[in-house]
Amino acid sequence: MSIDLHEANRLSWNAATVAHNSHKGDQAAFFRAGGSTLYPEEIELLGDIAGLDVLHLQCNSGQDSLSLARRGANVTGVDISDEAIAFATRLSAESGIAAVFERSDLFGWFDDARKAGRRFDRVFASYGTICWLSNLGVWARGIADVLKPGGRFAFVEFHPFAMVFDQGWKPHYDYAPKDPVAEAGVGDYVADSGAGLAHGGYQEGVVGFANPHPSFEFNWGIADVVQALIDAGLRMEVLKEYPYANGWVAFEGMRDLGGGRMAPPAAMPSLPLMYAIVAAKVGSTAEYREKAGRPSS
Repeated sequence: MSIDLHEANRLSWNAATVAHNSHKGDQAAFFRAGGSTLYPEEIELLGDIAGLDVLHLQCNSGQDSLSLARRGANVTGVDISDEAIAFATRLSAESGIAAVFERSDLFGWFDDARKAGRRFDRVFASYGTICWLSNLGVWARGIADVLKPGGRFAFVEFHPFAMVFDQGWKPHYDYAPKDPVAEAGVGDYVADSGAGLAHGGYQEGVVGFANPHPSFEFNWGIADVVQALIDAGLRMEVLKEYPYANGWVAFEGMRDLGGGRMAPPAAMPSLPLMYAIVAAKVGSTAEYREKAGRPSS
């Protein structure tokens, strides 16, 4: 595992998070007025979460976490970024929506959660999360270990096929390369996407953001994700693909289909830009691994 690269990403995210939130206006007022940052896809995948214990992995600045809490869940959000967790904690207090936020590298958090016997009815992650993780096996086993029997993992992510293109829709990158990709740093994708990622109204905020800290991304294909979850003992229940990306304006000429669903230009063929998974925990994870001859941690 490349924990040293995770640490580099923490520094890069700390810088980028300040720029991202500068574009989103008065977020506490947005939530106090009944706002939500969830898209219909997440709501459908999670189902009724009222009264359930929900773990939000890589929760960023907590906007989706608070939207989950508004739906009646008892929410715990975890993120590696100090800046993101500090912002989420303030936003919870200022909006009056209760949630718990914990700052940790996800792999270390899973170790601590196992030791403490923490369990959740739902685990949730969405949009640009697993590209920051150096080992999907550790991720999937951690999810399985903190789910209650009968609990579910709901996941929506940008489609790895879309990542083969440069901004001008020209095939340029390998599909799911196995080595980490060094980048100049987490960019200001909120500024690039405008209102699509600023639900309460876009404002100019930080202009010309340049991240002083490099970042490192890990690219995973859909088969990598599905196999990791199966190997961890989870049962696949849902696998969907979507011909649009929620809120993210990643390429030239993208068009809004309504509700922030961004699609390729009309002249292009339909392409998968997002996918979603729901996986369930059936029985004991330890029993499954013993039967399958797999290690328990």
